[in-house]
Amino acid sequence: MADSQSNARLRADAGAPTSGVIHVRTRLTADFTVISNVLAQRRGSAVTIGVAVYILSLPTGTSVTIAALCEHFTEGEILISRALRELEAAGYLERRRERTPTGQVRTRTFFYDVPGGDPDLDPDPDPGGPPERPKPRRPRKQPAPATVTPTSAAVEETVTAEETVAAEETVAAAVQAEAETPIALADADPRAIAVLAGLRRVDPRLVLSAREAVRLAPAVSQWLAAGLMPTQVTDHLTAGLPAGPLIRPAGILAYRLKETPLSAPARGAEPAVRPAIAPMRNCDGCDRGFRATEPGRCRDCRAGDHLRAAG
Repeated sequence: MADSQSNARLRADAGAPTSGVIHVRTRLTADFTVISNVLAQRRGSAVTIGVAVYILSLPTGTSVTIAALCEHFTEGEILISRALRELEAAGYLERRRERTPTGQVRTRTFFYDVPGGDPDLDPDPDPGGPPERPKPRRPRKQPAPATVTPTSAAVEETVTAEETVAAEETVAAAVQAEAETPIALADADPRAIAVLAGLRRVDPRLVLSAREAVRLAPAVSQWLAAGLMPTQVTDHLTAGLPAGPLIRPAGILAYRLKETPLSAPARGAEPAVRPAIAPMRNCDGCDRGFRATEPGRCRDCRAGDHLRAAG
């Protein structure tokens, strides 16, 4: 009988593992990015690691907003914003709100190869000199975790982290820049104070101090003077708030009250009611169509009847 033939190798290559991945290394001299194993082997979402690797591979100055990242990845805004929040919580990503000399507010994004670096260092150091060791950064105090219902989680996914942080920090800067007028709580509008004090019944996070209530009372009074009911003002201030703890609830309320609503028109200024149009009817004499509230003869037939009666 003929010997059986096999296409399998007689033995494995010396030094190669018998299971698991086998790396085929290629020495790269250009177009590569150095990534720490701590980030590459991070447990959790693969989208988070992919977003981090993509941001590290981009040149300095490239836009990394949620819209720009969604143009590159097939994932939507919810997964991209969640990945950015995870990177920010882990210390890889940092957003800073800075005011330019012209008064505009801009966002600068810093991404760290290893959490704990100092963004104030020169991002492009001189290659001839020794690299400067990054300074340790004080850990950011994380807010206490909050219980989120499924409905609140859906709202949190639609509100991006960048927009929420930008709104709160911009409003906080505007509130701090305002000159606080020392007005006693008793001198403020009682209706406005009642509306502000009742916000905690709708949302327990909207707890205001006496000074904050006095500062917001004039704006609430303008809304009430424009013809809005207290319940309408409450709905405007509490609708669509982001889930989770609110760092500055007074700042968010001031942002929503910064524009005065349009006053309701006076009763005398209402347009006159247009008279009802009479239906079409056929004349009993000539069968011609005309408009009248009741059936009968048209104008010409009635004129002819008058002439015959007069003759």
